[in-house]
Amino acid sequence: MSAPIIPAQPPEKLTGIQVGKTKLSAAGVPAVANSLKHVYGNSGLLRGTAAMLKLNQMGGFDCPSCAWPDPDDHRSAFEFCENGAKAIASETTKKRVTPDFFADNSVAELAEWSDYEMDQAGRITQPVVLREGASHYEEISWDDAFQLIAHELNALASPDEAVFYTSGRATNEAAFLYQLFVRQFGTNNLPDCSNMCHESSGAALNQSIGVGKGTVTLKDLETAETVLIMGQNPGTNHPRMLSSLQKAVENGATIIAVNPMKEAGLTGFMHPQQMKGMLGRATPLAKHFLQVKLNGDQALLKGIAKTLVEDGTLDQAFIKEHTHGFEAYLQHLVGLNWADLENLSGISQADMQMVARQCASGDRKLITCWAMGLTQHKNAVATIQEVVNIHLLLGALGRESAGVCPVRGHSNVQGDRTMGIFEKMPEWFMDNLDRVFEFKSPRHHGWDVVAAIKAMHEGRGKVFYALGGNFLQATPDTEYTAEALRRCNLTVHICTKLNRSHLVTGRTGLILPCLGRSEWEEGGDLTQFCSVENSMSVVHASHGTLEPASPHLLSEPAIIARTAAATLGDRSKVNWLELASNYDLIRDLIEKVIPGFENFNDRVRQPGGFYLPSTVRERVWKTRTGKAEFNTHALDILVPGQGQLVLQTFRSHDQFNTTVYGLNDRYRGIGNERRIIFMNPQDMKDREIGPLEPVDLTSHFRGETRHAHGFLAIPYDQPAGSCAAYFPEANVLVPIDSYADVSLTPTSKSVLITVKPSV
Repeated sequence: MSAPIIPAQPPEKLTGIQVGKTKLSAAGVPAVANSLKHVYGNSGLLRGTAAMLKLNQMGGFDCPSCAWPDPDDHRSAFEFCENGAKAIASETTKKRVTPDFFADNSVAELAEWSDYEMDQAGRITQPVVLREGASHYEEISWDDAFQLIAHELNALASPDEAVFYTSGRATNEAAFLYQLFVRQFGTNNLPDCSNMCHESSGAALNQSIGVGKGTVTLKDLETAETVLIMGQNPGTNHPRMLSSLQKAVENGATIIAVNPMKEAGLTGFMHPQQMKGMLGRATPLAKHFLQVKLNGDQALLKGIAKTLVEDGTLDQAFIKEHTHGFEAYLQHLVGLNWADLENLSGISQADMQMVARQCASGDRKLITCWAMGLTQHKNAVATIQEVVNIHLLLGALGRESAGVCPVRGHSNVQGDRTMGIFEKMPEWFMDNLDRVFEFKSPRHHGWDVVAAIKAMHEGRGKVFYALGGNFLQATPDTEYTAEALRRCNLTVHICTKLNRSHLVTGRTGLILPCLGRSEWEEGGDLTQFCSVENSMSVVHASHGTLEPASPHLLSEPAIIARTAAATLGDRSKVNWLELASNYDLIRDLIEKVIPGFENFNDRVRQPGGFYLPSTVRERVWKTRTGKAEFNTHALDILVPGQGQLVLQTFRSHDQFNTTVYGLNDRYRGIGNERRIIFMNPQDMKDREIGPLEPVDLTSHFRGETRHAHGFLAIPYDQPAGSCAAYFPEANVLVPIDSYADVSLTPTSKSVLITVKPSV
């Protein structure tokens, strides 16, 4: 008798919504209280306090949440935010998921749990296996687990039948070992979470300025004259950014926020470590707030650029010396119609001109920050290149207090890419691997996330191995992705806690529990530590300081090394087990392969670490022409059909990526519920939908429909035609074939839907 098919989505049940007022500012006393509630409630007083005092400290461990940088020259005693406190509370919880837990709870029973309930179950203590046809996970030894993986991998007809996914949480040392193992195995199938978030940024920036990363430092942000924040909600997603924005305002900066919904973290900040913040007095942040239509950013940016041209406020010397393609771009701007720009963006000509003139004022110390609100649309790459075009017009690149700043999400997602986690690394990187490790690396490009899901769905991908993450819940088209995973021979997850991806498995499923970022590991006669890279290209050490949740846990590098040793055997000249016992040896190898890591072991031990070199800051452009490129794209926007709305998926305040820490969205006034759709009040009235009325959502794409049932409609201030819902609950609506041009990032911020009252 075969095991039942496990549903891909959590139960469609409501939990009892509580609706309050939306907040006008972020942080303050409520953030402190909520942080302490999570930390002490999960970890206890002693372990919780020990964790918080070491979080983001020199000699401590890097926050496992967002990738916002730490100050270079000083650290406060509490160098973390509410988001980081929730992350560390989750990691250091006293609760445990043991083999007895799995014996008591079948996979089918666990599928009835919510994502929040699964996170609350605690830390997984030992490796477990779900064998073909079984209803329960059962304990398996580490040696047997590695032999099982090796058997399945070596039985494949081609290495390209395996998929090796990576979450951004992995450290530099783990990521480097992982990509080395995968390439020595013989494939470049290395999809990662960047494919679903900032891939559009990397693609756009590489074409425009020759590097796929941001070009500014924390000091630059704090000393800028104008900060343009687009498609971003720092109050929920990276709250420590608010401290830097506060400093920028205090230094005289003008902040302009562009977002469909007004978010508390963009309007005001109550610094929880300053007296006025504790007294509830907020520092106003955004001087201007432009509520752009969903996917209207490109039109807005073109309006800003058109104003700069019409006003004649261009840096002609910079354009002549450092750029290519200006004349074609100039003619494109001249031909644009203001009425079209206003209609497509939802922003008036006067406001576009106001923004342009602010950007061109003073010494043009302009920094533009953005996140998923720009990257997850079909025209995402073109839109981000419009950001770069504005900076090129003003010469606001390659100098202090000016530049572009894509704000990365997960801690070390940028470092993973630096280490080679990418399905199409450049030739120089592959050549260096071949030279240092004496093998011939595969040169054909591998699968990104969308291609990997399709390959597994079609039976071409047969083993799925995940270094962290919650693949099922992070990806688009939940039902399609679930079926893809079910068609694998083996699915493997390296993780710390239970999530829904562990329930929808291949014929056999493995869970390999690892140490958390906060936990120490002894290696030989020295204490091991790892390194990470933050959003501003600072590489620094992360020392785990807490006792591990279980004596049976292995580190991520150790799990990868033992997988590689078991799988490759004599085919590899790498002494994998030696590398796993001393991470200095891994860093020595990174130094030999990747430029910028000279004297890696010495420099990473310096307090605060070191910056990787930035060619853009030196005004060296590694593009096809050797100059910064103006890119000209036709004006474009997603146009809904009759009765349709444009949906964006986003986070609640009580989650980070797919990890749900609680059921509240404090800043938006929502308590104890996640099955929510935020709608423009007139759009609700037009559909005869009342507040808190249950509705069903249907997405439309190329004649296909996808459905999500039982959401509560909430009236919320946003442009007509735009709406929003939380992921992962709404990911089922995102079509697998709807993705950005060039970057192939799923269009999670551009989903055409209809909304009807539930039957």
